[in-house]
Amino acid sequence: MSYLVLARKYRPQNFAQMVGQEHVVQALGNALRSQRLHHAYLFTGTRGVGKTTVSRILAKSLNCTGPDGAGGITAEPCGVCAACREIDAGRFVDYTELDAASNRGVDEVQALLEQAVYKPVQGRFKVFMIDEVHMLTGHAFNAMLKTLEEPPAYLKFVLATTDPQKVPVTVLSRCLQFNLRPMPPQTVQQHLEQVLQAEQVPFEAGALRLLARGARGSMRDALSLTDQAIAFGAGQVFEAPVRQMLGAVERGHVLHLLEALAAGDGAGVVQTVQQLRLQGYAAASALEEMVGLLQRMAVLQAVPAQLQPHDPEDADCARLAGLLPPDLMQLLYSLCLHGRAELGLAPDEYAALNMVLLRLLAFWPEGVEKKSLKTAESVRLGVAVAVAESAPAPAPRPLPMAVAEPSPPFQASNRVPAPSKAVSDEPIFQPTPEHAAPEPASSEPAPEPIPKPAPQASTDQTLPDFWQTVVNDLLQREAVTALTRELALQSVLVRREADCWTLRVGQSALAQGSARERLQAALAQAGYAVRLELEIAAAQDTPAQRAAAAAQARLQAAHAYLQQDPFVQAMQRDFGGKILPGSVQAL
Repeated sequence: MSYLVLARKYRPQNFAQMVGQEHVVQALGNALRSQRLHHAYLFTGTRGVGKTTVSRILAKSLNCTGPDGAGGITAEPCGVCAACREIDAGRFVDYTELDAASNRGVDEVQALLEQAVYKPVQGRFKVFMIDEVHMLTGHAFNAMLKTLEEPPAYLKFVLATTDPQKVPVTVLSRCLQFNLRPMPPQTVQQHLEQVLQAEQVPFEAGALRLLARGARGSMRDALSLTDQAIAFGAGQVFEAPVRQMLGAVERGHVLHLLEALAAGDGAGVVQTVQQLRLQGYAAASALEEMVGLLQRMAVLQAVPAQLQPHDPEDADCARLAGLLPPDLMQLLYSLCLHGRAELGLAPDEYAALNMVLLRLLAFWPEGVEKKSLKTAESVRLGVAVAVAESAPAPAPRPLPMAVAEPSPPFQASNRVPAPSKAVSDEPIFQPTPEHAAPEPASSEPAPEPIPKPAPQASTDQTLPDFWQTVVNDLLQREAVTALTRELALQSVLVRREADCWTLRVGQSALAQGSARERLQAALAQAGYAVRLELEIAAAQDTPAQRAAAAAQARLQAAHAYLQQDPFVQAMQRDFGGKILPGSVQAL
């Protein structure tokens, strides 16, 4: 028995099974129920969104006789009567499909219209379906105009096209036009889950997310890619094989590129691009993934309420949104978006990718140090590291005053006083030296910093609290940077033995390379001569997560305080004032 591909096996047989085209289903269903039927329909949309499927379901609805043979026009064809079964099998004599891509001349159209003078043989209506109608010649369009305008009562025209701009307006004016929309990735992913569950094929949600994105709005493409993924994965649809099959860049590489750009680290950008070359990833795929991440980051910067706390991708986007100011993020988005067109012009696409990414450093704002963009803006967005209140520890090294931009009127930071350390039990969040302004130049050489002993954990301190204290001490010493710093922030201590510590990290990319060795060396210099082991698993209660949660709490408190301000309430009541979403920032 021959194998039937998923795109044909799971083709919808009625309107209830249609996915992602509710506006078309609702209009046709109401028309069929009230029997307000037009004589010509035009379905437009990209490939694989259901134009031919809707045409066949409409033909079945017009000719269905029901299981008992006494039914009439219906919005819910039975699928078991002779008309329904023969239309599904492609042998219903009163349903004719014409492929205009290969039958585009006036002779083919005239031969089709000659059948219009004969009444239906089996069904209630004759249905002429012309696919890719925009491919017809001008003479062919002219030959069908009169019949299309005033067909016999038993004749219905159904036209389908992927390019309605090429259809003459004289034809458009004679048809009811329905635009079938590209399907969002979430809708495609949900349908793929149902299909694979019915097929009893093991799958991972991450793999389906990649397939849904790769389909670009086409359900047929999604099912075809799923067929290929099942074959590639030997009966399983898992994320790693699907990513390899699609040539999709691993998210960790894109995160490294954005982190390097945010830090002004040109060497890090070049090194990551070289890794993409060695692993065979497409440069266009890297830019495409970066554009998607930057778009999501910009949304989270403008509307923090859009954050999905349980989505790991949103967590990464929220963290990175604090590393880039909004203006530089928009610049980088534009460079990546337009840079895709440059890849084909260069003799080496990876060299072109390097130039596109390094272009941001060429347009760096004056007065901003290229080593880091983590200014007061990142502190306001919740990227500062959480400093835990712990057992008595040596006094920290004094930090220079952080640069704070002038606050606009009615900003939450102008009215919310900072909590006093003497009465607060909450962790205190301090900007790291990377967030501070440069000290004024002096003719005398700066004194060499004196190393401070590492803080010692008290016996009642939990492992996450202890790890946060250690990480904060490393950051104050500037002992970790770049990828090593991110490994420390994105990990949590799960086991602590005399000579071995085990860190749990959620991203495998952070465990690659020599980041572990550099973090182990930094710990040894801080007084912890231990061996580090890494385990890849979902990490909870990391220092970065604590910082993000505290920043979100401060922002919510600022919103609440601002809403209670009498002047703000008076402005809203008397003048209809509104607080723009995303305009309030807690300093």
